[in-house]
Amino acid sequence: MEWGKFGKLAALGVAMTFSAVALTGCGGGDNKGAEKKVEKKFINIATGGTAGTYYPLGGAMAEILNKAIPGMNASAQSTGATVANINMLKDGSVDMAIVQNDITYYAANGTEMFKDKKVSNLKAIAALYPETVQMVTLEKSGIKSVAELKGKRVAVGAAGSGTEANARQILEAAGITYNDITVQYLSFGEAANALKDGNVDVGFVTAGFPTSAIQDIASQHKVRVLSLSKDMIASLTKKYPFYTQITVPKGTYAGFDEDATTVAVQAMLVCNDKVKDDLAYSITKSIFTNLDKLKAAHSVGKLINKEAAQKGLPIAISAGAEKFYKEK
Repeated sequence: MEWGKFGKLAALGVAMTFSAVALTGCGGGDNKGAEKKVEKKFINIATGGTAGTYYPLGGAMAEILNKAIPGMNASAQSTGATVANINMLKDGSVDMAIVQNDITYYAANGTEMFKDKKVSNLKAIAALYPETVQMVTLEKSGIKSVAELKGKRVAVGAAGSGTEANARQILEAAGITYNDITVQYLSFGEAANALKDGNVDVGFVTAGFPTSAIQDIASQHKVRVLSLSKDMIASLTKKYPFYTQITVPKGTYAGFDEDATTVAVQAMLVCNDKVKDDLAYSITKSIFTNLDKLKAAHSVGKLINKEAAQKGLPIAISAGAEKFYKEK
């Protein structure tokens, strides 16, 4: 009899304990929300070479996202820049990337290096800043114009890169083909070293200025950034409407004492369809409410702002990013 009472009491105690655990584990909407907030989110941001502009900006973005979004695990990856980044977005090996608007246009429309390889899973998050096509030489080379590049050793960017496409188009506007020059497919950092060592005469660099690779050269040699003629700029902007005229002001690099008139494309942040709209909203909001950290990462950060974030986008914008831009 006593054991029966004890057994009933014990059973009641177990039942009450189980109920308490059940209520604690799943009884409140707040706790469900807490579980959602700490859900792990992994974002891999494709950037560019470590000597360029994308890499420090991508690193700053990863830091911003990790601090601003609960459960976020974001990282920046050094890559071959735009073309490589778009291919990685296409196959899903990265989730976001900094890219050039001209190459993104080619990818979305299946032209140029993406001929018959159209990429349809890209969404824009933001336009960032102008990327200037800088044709760099040492002052002692005596080269003062693109027309003088015939017969010269020219670093045109990594093979198949956005910079290489810019180089080919600019040379074409000057009436020069790859047959007229000694082509060297070099990244920003490799081109800088080759210029310093005297192994190339001119290097193409497409990046926001000042660019660390060029600063590195200017720390040891006086440099010149070549200007494009008015006719060349008119020809380029007519055939390739994503180009705009821009001036690299004197003093941008040590010993650089003259303005250079050239063209620029637009850097932009894109994602693939793995990034859902609600996450895209959080990413966009986090970045544009922490612009001071982008400014600290690179001087081009001061050019990034919400007002210009939807300008020059060659592809559809993510609904999540668009939601943020509509907010006051």
